[in-house]
Amino acid sequence: MIKIEGLNKTQRAIADIMWGMNGKEEVMSFIHSLRGPTRKEAETVLELMLWAIWDECEDTQEAQRVIQSIVDGL
Repeated sequence: MIKIEGLNKTQRAIADIMWGMNGKEEVMSFIHSLRGPTRKEAETVLELMLWAIWDECEDTQEAQRVIQSIVDGL
């Protein structure tokens, strides 16, 4: 289970919303629908979630696959 320490109330709410989504496209659409500081918070939460997932990877081939899929989506 991925756990991110130190999120504020808004960031926790955003993370909960994003965890319930079905894929990168849905997450990106959600983030792009936000404005101002809330959008920045969502972008930060997404980065923290990605780093937390990478920290959990023990198989370097799996980590490379995850990183490449994200890079391909940029």
